[in-house]
Amino acid sequence: MVAATDSLSAVFAALADPTRRAILARVAEGEASVTELAKPFKMSLPAVSKHLKVLERAGLIARGREAQWRPCRLEAKPLQEVADWVGQYRQFWEERLDRLEDYLRELQAKDPPQAP
Repeated sequence: MVAATDSLSAVFAALADPTRRAILARVAEGEASVTELAKPFKMSLPAVSKHLKVLERAGLIARGREAQWRPCRLEAKPLQEVADWVGQYRQFWEERLDRLEDYLRELQAKDPPQAP
């Protein structure tokens, strides 16, 4: 379980930065080079490369090699792990909201609204 927590920590840390989230969204559309990924940002190619390294260490992207072109592509498995982890808490809140709904129905049944 520790390894899963460590990988979740790496993914959450990578996703904490809006630039990395934007890069990830772009890579989700299809493979792209570092130059293509850098276009929308006002930062140097080395700065974008640093963001890519964080995403790569978290397992969110992979880099290929095709001659001179080094495309980046999305690796979705870590995102599924995050979704599964968050899903546990979603179930918790859905159960609590269901109990609240039941309680409110009980209150309404005890005290029906009065007509004006």
